[in-house]
Amino acid sequence: MIKVSIIYHSVRGHTEQQAKAILKGLHTVDGIDARMIPVSEVKDNWDFINESEALIFGSPTFMGTISAEFKKFMDETSKIWMRQEWKDKIAAGFVNSGWPSGDKLNTMNQLVIFAAQHGMIWVSLGEIPGNLSRDPAKKEINRIGSFLGAMACSPFDQSSDVAPPACDLETAELFGKRIGQVTVRWVKGKE
Repeated sequence: MIKVSIIYHSVRGHTEQQAKAILKGLHTVDGIDARMIPVSEVKDNWDFINESEALIFGSPTFMGTISAEFKKFMDETSKIWMRQEWKDKIAAGFVNSGWPSGDKLNTMNQLVIFAAQHGMIWVSLGEIPGNLSRDPAKKEINRIGSFLGAMACSPFDQSSDVAPPACDLETAELFGKRIGQVTVRWVKGKE
């Protein structure tokens, strides 16, 4: 089985909903053993994380940047970085904010740079943005128009029972499937 770690931080459950959708997509790919790992549980899962062929990073966007908890996780990988132990592993990311922009792109860029510093291979979303003329209510796949990874908008006054909306979760699920397929191809190519 090919191990995949979804390492994420979520306060009110919105980003966790994205992680669950990505996990669902990963489970559609044969040969994938995927696990959701909140940053608060990383210390108990280092073996699984380091054995994973793909690491998927997820953070809410707070004040235009990643959460402090996710940054702490990033900082804890400095010894792994020094030894380049994650070099040539697959990487991908997902982010969430309370506003349509919410400066999610800045958060995503931080995840991309983090993966690049580790020498990882980044997987983009691979979905064309939804057509706002055809769907002014913005209920299409990739309605936010991201290319680097999965993005979601969860209004502050909505619980994780209703936000992010179904289209953002479907986008995340498709992203999980894509990451799984890319990881399988990558691993088979290394054999």
